[in-house]
Amino acid sequence: MSDFNKDEYLNDLPDMDNLSGQTAPSGTGPAADDAAAGAPESAAADTAADSAQAEGSATAANAEDAAADDTLTPLGQAKKEAAEYLEALQRERAEFINFRNRAQKEQDRFRQHGIIDVLTALLPALDDIDRIREHSEMDDSFKAVSAKIDKAFEKFGVEKFGEKGEDFDPTKHDAILHKPDPTAEKETVDTVVEAGYHIGDRVIRAARVVVASPQG
Repeated sequence: MSDFNKDEYLNDLPDMDNLSGQTAPSGTGPAADDAAAGAPESAAADTAADSAQAEGSATAANAEDAAADDTLTPLGQAKKEAAEYLEALQRERAEFINFRNRAQKEQDRFRQHGIIDVLTALLPALDDIDRIREHSEMDDSFKAVSAKIDKAFEKFGVEKFGEKGEDFDPTKHDAILHKPDPTAEKETVDTVVEAGYHIGDRVIRAARVVVASPQG
């Protein structure tokens, strides 16, 4: 058996400074695990507390309203209910008026479309009547029929336009020819080939015209 050497034994022992520098990794160990496990429970507890607080606030508000109603006299309660009924009635009346206005606009639009369709179908016949009226003599019976047709369209808001001498308007007139005129100071209608028709501001057909234009 070899002799015990005290100096060699002490030299082989590790230094205390090195042992103190070797610390356990952060976030590990039983304490860290307990903290991580407790985080979801804490969040759930906070959510439950917020929900309970919101429900408590709503309950308190309802209780205050009920208490306010309890403090009203029978006359005050009747006035409160009457005001609520009046507000509901006014709201329903406003909705009905809006519905009625929309329905009226739709009805007017469909009516106008129907008139335009009929007028468009009759335009060739109306043009023939205008040519006969301008270039030949019309007997009394034909004049009566023509006048009735004009009055019927006037009844539905249809107006004829396009007269010789009126100012040329490209939004209403369709110029099929520009004729230089030394006496013209501005573009005017010289000849109406086909009359135009409109309902209100809507042009159904532009008047086809010959335009007298200034020279130069």
